[in-house]
Amino acid sequence: MKSNTLPFILQALLAAIFFGASAPIAKLLLGDNISPIFLAAFLYLGSGTGTSLVRLVQRMRSKDAEAGIKSPDIIWLAGAIISGGIMAPIILMISLQNTPASTASLLLNFEGVGTTVIALLFFKEAISRRAWTAIIVITLASIFLSTNFESGFGLSLGALGIILACVLWGVDNNFTRNISGKDPLAIVAWKGLVAGTFSFFLAFFLGNPLPSIANIFYILILGFVSYGLSTILFIRSMRGLGAARTSALYGTAPLAGVLLSIVIFGEFPSFFFIIAAILMIGGALLLINEQHEHSHVHTALFHDHSHKHDESHKHDKGDGVHSHEHEHPAEEHEHDHMPDIHHRHGHEDEK
Repeated sequence: MKSNTLPFILQALLAAIFFGASAPIAKLLLGDNISPIFLAAFLYLGSGTGTSLVRLVQRMRSKDAEAGIKSPDIIWLAGAIISGGIMAPIILMISLQNTPASTASLLLNFEGVGTTVIALLFFKEAISRRAWTAIIVITLASIFLSTNFESGFGLSLGALGIILACVLWGVDNNFTRNISGKDPLAIVAWKGLVAGTFSFFLAFFLGNPLPSIANIFYILILGFVSYGLSTILFIRSMRGLGAARTSALYGTAPLAGVLLSIVIFGEFPSFFFIIAAILMIGGALLLINEQHEHSHVHTALFHDHSHKHDESHKHDKGDGVHSHEHEHPAEEHEHDHMPDIHHRHGHEDEK
């Protein structure tokens, strides 16, 4: 296990735990007395408002060490909000009305695959055979974990809609990867507030009943932890691992959800849960022990992100952890690395 990637791996797994906990906790707190659109709205609003408050307190107490969102980043942020915060949830809710539960559970696992394929084809992210194996194993485990094999299965327009929603979340993940070096609190705050406000007015104009004050409070707290903190950790993980590997580790979220359901509701683990747990642990270990080393060329890079002075940042400006625009000169070398914010190069011309 490499010490330089371990923090990013742990962040991805912790993000999965926070997100995976959302389903059983929502079931415990809410029951069935809230409309899906209002549920989505307040989850996103909880993420956005909670993160905004944390960011405000952070900036009041100390100097902001994270890079701010600037004009070139807005197109990526807007694309992530539109694709993953607005379009995907709406398409999913419409599609779920005409899709068997087992089919929906299986197809929702396509997000990790969609993220990986988009990262490979459109953003040229390096994905080794070992990483591909881990992604496939974790996706297969999610299928075993979330599919009810006793229910009906069928492919329909609704099922195709779920696949489209997963592709849109894959687009969201890759767009967010392109600005993962910027302040994750700002990214999550904007995504949560914009997407939550849109969903709120959509539910309001559709005539959905407004939840009780108590339920709104619980949903806001759940949204902050399971959507806000989870996404912040997801973004931080993408800084060091890239979109494909982070999404694969994030795919262990259903395991966390089932484990919490066992604790809360006393549900006895099924045979498929045991298989899924073994597969997920195996897939995570494949990624944790992955090595990627070759001779590669760095073109001159000028960017802005949170950093401290090390072998890659030898300039004189600033002490401790800080952010400012800085330049990396062109160089060619060989060392173990992942597709982090300094190694998002192609592989077709490498030695």
